[in-house]
Amino acid sequence: MEEFSRLPVRRIEEHRRAPLARTVWPATLAPVRYLLDEGLDLGPVTVLVGDNGAGKSTLVEAIAGAFGLNPEGGTHSARHASRPTESPLAEHLQLVRGAGASKRGVFLRAETMHSHFTYLESLGGGDAGLHEQSHGESFLDYITSRASIAGLWLLDEPESALSLPGCLALIGVLREAVAAGSQVILSTHSPILAALPGARLYEVGEWGLHASSYDDLRLVQDWRLFLDGPERFLRHID
Repeated sequence: MEEFSRLPVRRIEEHRRAPLARTVWPATLAPVRYLLDEGLDLGPVTVLVGDNGAGKSTLVEAIAGAFGLNPEGGTHSARHASRPTESPLAEHLQLVRGAGASKRGVFLRAETMHSHFTYLESLGGGDAGLHEQSHGESFLDYITSRASIAGLWLLDEPESALSLPGCLALIGVLREAVAAGSQVILSTHSPILAALPGARLYEVGEWGLHASSYDDLRLVQDWRLFLDGPERFLRHID
């Protein structure tokens, strides 16, 4: 891991002074249990993919909280709260940080960005018009306006607001951020975002966390099958 010694987060482990009982949620989720038992080494770009309810958002939210970011999204300066839904996992994680690495970061959590944008509007300034844009435009504007922040970038299912061109635009922003020394951890259902160059890919599911190549991702294989013959899937829908 010496080559990654300046990453904001080199490795994620269970906190030795705050272990989490494996019979208590969210440790009952296989990916969470895997992370606590085995830990996870990170590179500059890590992408988590998996079905709904698999636990990938739980992991990303907990990493954000353990890093000191607002669990509802934003930067370190954001301290608003609406209705907390995140798990207590952050309290049980230990982040191994790179020597001299940035402690700054940005967390885009798709399901809470509406409330975060409302919070930003209440502050005035350059973010005051986010609600006046389309969903996708506001996401991209939010990201690009913070592109100069060097540190840890966490994104939870950002494709929920983005078209194909929007996803490609996001990849462009993230590539530039990584080239400038930032680190990206992203969860997604999008085969486009899963193609983020240089990413370590992990499938999240009942097996825990499984490293994979792009072509071997079930996500990619299923989309290819669907696009090749949608009728094979649609005929099974009542």
